[in-house]
Amino acid sequence: MVNIAVLVSGGGTNLQAILDAQARGDIHNGRVSVVVSSNDKAYALERAKQAGVPGVVRRKKDYASGAEYCRALAQFLQEQDIGLIVLAGFMTVLDEEFCKNFENRIINVHPSLIPSFCGDGFYGLHVHEAALEKGVKVTGATVHFVNAITDGGPIIAQKAVAVEPDDTPEILQKRVMAQAEHILLPRAVSLFCEGKLSVSDSGIVSISE
Repeated sequence: MVNIAVLVSGGGTNLQAILDAQARGDIHNGRVSVVVSSNDKAYALERAKQAGVPGVVRRKKDYASGAEYCRALAQFLQEQDIGLIVLAGFMTVLDEEFCKNFENRIINVHPSLIPSFCGDGFYGLHVHEAALEKGVKVTGATVHFVNAITDGGPIIAQKAVAVEPDDTPEILQKRVMAQAEHILLPRAVSLFCEGKLSVSDSGIVSISE
């Protein structure tokens, strides 16, 4: 059984999608054992509490440097015997050392079809604002492994979502969450826990049945 840590900073809708999938029995050979928030006021902590999952707060500003924060977070996760880390709206940058310590064991969901609208500065509503400004007709979400390059890790899965003529960033965000993020992320978590994901030397993810 793989112990899963979900890292959050806000409302926790993607955390909820994972918790709901777990309650349905759709997360095979894994369980969410802890939720870590960088924000002590994040509603995601209430979602964890309601699901009976321990929630802890680790704020970057409580540490002398980003590197110290990442080392302390890594030590905590190792003490919890965490096999998979899921970033679900986690707004704190994890440094290269942290990413190497958990290489191919950190999964993130990004609200676009990478390589479009990704990288530094592209997060939350900014992604959907950029998509609408560009006039794209299709957007979506990507689940990928995390490395030291922002949104640059190996892609696990993607799902396209249509952009409608009267979309606002907020409306598009909700559609991408419902039609892509909340579907892709729990599925990727289960595949990882089942040992069905492998990454080649060239960074291509293979999924076995």
